[in-house]
Amino acid sequence: MTEGKWDEKFRTFLKKYYWDNILQLANDYPDQRSLYVDFSDLEIFDRELADELLFHPDDVIPSADNALQDIDLPVEKSLEDARVRFVKIPNKIPNRDLRSKHLLQLVAIDGMIRKATEVRPKILNAAFKCMRCEHITMLPQTELKFVEPMECEEETCGRKGPFKIMINQSLFIDAQKLQVQESPENLKGGSQPQSLDVDVEDDLAGIVKPGDRVIINGILRSHQRTTREGKSPFYDLVLHANSIEYVDQEFDELAISPEDEEEILALSNNPEIYNKVIKSIAPSIYGYEDVKEALSLQLFSGVPKHLPDGSRVRGDIHMLFVGDPGVAKSQLLRYMVKLAPRGVFASGKSASSSGLTAAAVRDDLGDGRWTLEAGALVMADMGIASIDEMDKMSSEDKSALHEAMEQQTISVAKAGIIATLKSRCALLGAANPKYGRFDRYEGIAQQISMPPALMSRFDMIFVLLDTPNEDMDSRIARHILKSHYAGELSEQRKNIMSSEITQDQVDEHMEVVKPDIDPDLLRKYVAYARRNIYPVMEDDARDHLVKFYMDLRKMGEGKDSPVPVTARQLEALVRLAEASARLRLSNVATMDDAKRTTRIVYACLKQVGVDPDTGVMDVDIIASGTTKSQRDKIKLIKEVIKTVGERHPGGKAPLEEVYAEAQAQQIDKEHAEELISKMRRTGDLLKPDKDHVKVV
Repeated sequence: MTEGKWDEKFRTFLKKYYWDNILQLANDYPDQRSLYVDFSDLEIFDRELADELLFHPDDVIPSADNALQDIDLPVEKSLEDARVRFVKIPNKIPNRDLRSKHLLQLVAIDGMIRKATEVRPKILNAAFKCMRCEHITMLPQTELKFVEPMECEEETCGRKGPFKIMINQSLFIDAQKLQVQESPENLKGGSQPQSLDVDVEDDLAGIVKPGDRVIINGILRSHQRTTREGKSPFYDLVLHANSIEYVDQEFDELAISPEDEEEILALSNNPEIYNKVIKSIAPSIYGYEDVKEALSLQLFSGVPKHLPDGSRVRGDIHMLFVGDPGVAKSQLLRYMVKLAPRGVFASGKSASSSGLTAAAVRDDLGDGRWTLEAGALVMADMGIASIDEMDKMSSEDKSALHEAMEQQTISVAKAGIIATLKSRCALLGAANPKYGRFDRYEGIAQQISMPPALMSRFDMIFVLLDTPNEDMDSRIARHILKSHYAGELSEQRKNIMSSEITQDQVDEHMEVVKPDIDPDLLRKYVAYARRNIYPVMEDDARDHLVKFYMDLRKMGEGKDSPVPVTARQLEALVRLAEASARLRLSNVATMDDAKRTTRIVYACLKQVGVDPDTGVMDVDIIASGTTKSQRDKIKLIKEVIKTVGERHPGGKAPLEEVYAEAQAQQIDKEHAEELISKMRRTGDLLKPDKDHVKVV
């Protein structure tokens, strides 16, 4: 085929399929300079041309650009710098599978932008002025190195310079270098993600930022490496981008076929759907129905809302597990990371604040400028971030989580970079109590070294206690041994050729730990729900939540009563009710959803937010670590010590008298001793000798 023939073909194609888009482009030109063409349209129009485009893009793309620039427009405008950009290229190749046979083909690379340099002008056509005869020589710059003219073109002159470059007559284009890395979820085992350098030019420069998921379509080229000895026989791969497509479909990256959809809809009509989902979460762990139910709601998440004033209300549900060692907290966390389409696991001690949020690193792409590298919370955008051992993190690392949890963005101001990255992920945390075991007679805040501001951002806090109970223990022990037995059978059958164990035996014993819904299907189910289901709450469900919230708040109405819940808990209720409706693929959140939500939240608050002394709900335990009843008693004891001290010289109150007086005020001796020691720790009391106390 000749060059001109292609131009003609493209002209016909563009007029036939993209006339409206071209008129729109002419309207917005020169701010918009690209016409995006869907590859499938080209394939329908001419199969041969589409194949040529994939295998010889260097010949075909210029023809497409010429055709666009030559089209006769009804308006007085010429599209001389317009470009055709092809999207939805079928030739999608993972980074690690790029081979020499792909050179000079049009390929699509899927991945995450790891680094992006600044956008800088690059010279395309340099104008050189001969300093002797002032003739101007134009020299196109196509090589990697900057080329200067050998001699002056002017016939009468013909000298070898000197030349001066004329910036105002040269032609420049915007250029930027990117580094695109394989998406973490496609990695096998411990392999390092591979990255590829990408050159972008013109209006593609400056539109992506680190952390974005993109598909970059472009021509794969190679540049020869140079070593100190000279040119090397090895070449480096560089992708010359033709177009960039955003992949902002996190849960949506999963392709759901019509058969899958039928299966999903059939599942959702099953009356037992809640139990099925609960049984599909970490089946190797026995019990914890409440916790697993909450985890399944976290997978489906509430609906994020954008309000007219520009603010965003998060839909993700954050959860924290606190509990004794050995109650399978980390197992649950790991299982959730596997289930979520984009899960990231970090452990508290080994995660720094920059590892969780974003790190500023010296750039190895260009000239050593600082660039941002996305951390765990940015990588988990639209998925689940699990952080184990949250209590072991240092305090500045914990403070990095505040903004990520509520506003779901991460603001960075480091090394001269000021940026805001998105981290729309649900956080699932696990923490151990300070002294190893959970003490149910002490408030939760004293037992976990986490700041109250962080604790209040969790929608649900579960306390997993390990209390010996004969019946339960025997069931757990049997379950654990059954699952080990199933594993033993399977391993023996796999590794010992002469083993007499049949596959049927293995399957029969594996039933115990087999999830009700296959993890792949569950993942698709979740993706389908998040993509297509946006529940609206019914009036009576809303009233139920308001009533539940008001009843809890009412406990805090009197002058002396504690504040049981904050407005954050009400938002949590709404999110959970939406997630509950999404779980059964319903666009309406009904009374049942509201009741399920209040049941889980109440169970959760009952474990955490009850004042051990009075048995009343008190959110201050979570928020400040001192309950209302303790604060009141401390006031009382202070008064007692003051009055007793006034009867004695120097204000020293004998302890025995203080205890006797406190007894009269309904505070027993043990409590009084505990409160006096607490006040001494905070510096409100002095103990001049071992039998006396004195108010400071």
